Formats: sequence, C-alpha cells, structure tokens
Amino acid sequence: MKSTEKSRVILVVSFGTSFDRARKNAIGGIERKIAEEFPECEIRRAFTSRIIINKLREHDGIEVDSVEQAMERLLSDGIREVIVQPTHIINGIENDKMIEILKDYEDKFKSMKIGSPLLTSDKDFEKVVDIFSGKVKKFADLHTAAVFMGHGTEHSVNTVYTELEEKFKSCGIENVFVGTVEAEPELDEVILKVKAGGYKKVVLMPFMIVSGDHASNDMAGLGQDSWKNNFINEGFEVECIMKGLGEYSEIQSIFAEHVKSAE
Repeated sequence: MKSTEKSRVILVVSFGTSFDRARKNAIGGIERKIAEEFPECEIRRAFTSRIIINKLREHDGIEVDSVEQAMERLLSDGIREVIVQPTHIINGIENDKMIEILKDYEDKFKSMKIGSPLLTSDKDFEKVVDIFSGKVKKFADLHTAAVFMGHGTEHSVNTVYTELEEKFKSCGIENVFVGTVEAEPELDEVILKVKAGGYKKVVLMPFMIVSGDHASNDMAGLGQDSWKNNFINEGFEVECIMKGLGEYSEIQSIFAEHVKSAE
C-alpha cells in the first residue's frame, strides 16, 4: 500500500517482541482488528524498545520503526492526519516516553490524536474482567487458581495490578490472583494467597500483550526461579497458557474502541 493512497494513518505503537509467533498473533492481531474497523486508514507499526528493534534488524533482517522514525516517515510521506494508538497495558513508563516524543510533533500535523492504553478507565477494567470471568470462573470448581503474571513497573500506576485482582474479587471471582515480574505484588505474595485459598492446581497466564520472553522464561521456563517451578515446588499442579492478551479478539476490540475515542 502506498502512503499516498490514504491520507489518514493509524500508527500502532507497541513495546515489541522478537518472538515471531507473538509478533504475528498478538501485535499483528491488534493491528488487523484496527484495520478492519478503520478501512479508510492506513495502519503503520512502531516499537518503543530499541533493543528489540535492533535485534530484529540484526538477526532477522526485519525493519521496524521507532516512534521518532515513524513520525518522521509520516511527515516525509505527506501525511497530515494521524492517530497514535499504543498497545501498552497501562499508562506507565513506556507510554509516558511515547507521549513525550509525540509532543515534538503536535504542531507538525493537521490532526494528531492519541489513544489510551488497555487499562485506563473504569469501563476498561470492567471489560477486561468480563472477558476473563468466564474463562477463569470454571476453574474454581476444580480447586484451581488462575494466576496472571504482569510485568510490573516502578511507575505509580503499578497499583493497576492489585486493582485488577480486586475487581475480579468484587465480581465474586475469588480464584483469580495477579502478580508481577518486576514489581508488586511479588510471586511470594501470590503463592501465599493461593495456598491460603486451599487450591490444588494453578493455571498460569501472562497478563502481557505478547506471550514472549517473560512468559517463556519467567513464567513457564525450566529454570528453578520460574513461576511454574516455584508453584510446583510448593506442591501445586501447574498448567501454563501461553497466550498473550493481544491474541484475544475481545482485547483487540478494546484497542479498536480506544482508536475511536482518541483525543
């Protein structure tokens, strides 16, 4: 598709991943859903992780723009209307960095709008809880806990993970627990709560857009420090669902809705 064919572009910004399947099914899935909802727009991609951008270029010969490169390319292609839609889960560090970059381009486009990350409004939380309620509630009768592994951040919005678990509990879904790899709640805390609940089995799921490095290694890896082996060592039967949030059609639809409400 030539850039001149459509005067309006939706730039989908993701952290990125070097895992081909995750890039195709999760990030690509979100992009395809947005393209389906906005056939009049051209869809473009940018990643915020320089490490992943460089790795894809050096090892796979795949070129992905950074946010700056994508914006400069839009200008050079004569695009004057753009909607930037992040696939970030929270309004955290990566989203803040993206917004700072975009500030330099505010006056260079006729129209530039920015969509919201996945969990921004109360309505977003309600939708996500509703999406997974049916999937995890069935585990309760099997004495099974559903444990989501989030990334975690030093940013103040890290409270999102605790809030998400509380939202499930307020809906009467007691067997859902949410922890993070790099912040709080930590794995040890999650294990204590699961043990206190009297569960016999744990289903681990990444609460991340892609099922990539963290899911493969930190969650389901063979190392003794993985979440899987930590739960096994505590006597639990463990099942891992290797599916990123971006692979769920319902989550893809939320991002498409955020494009519509972009400001």
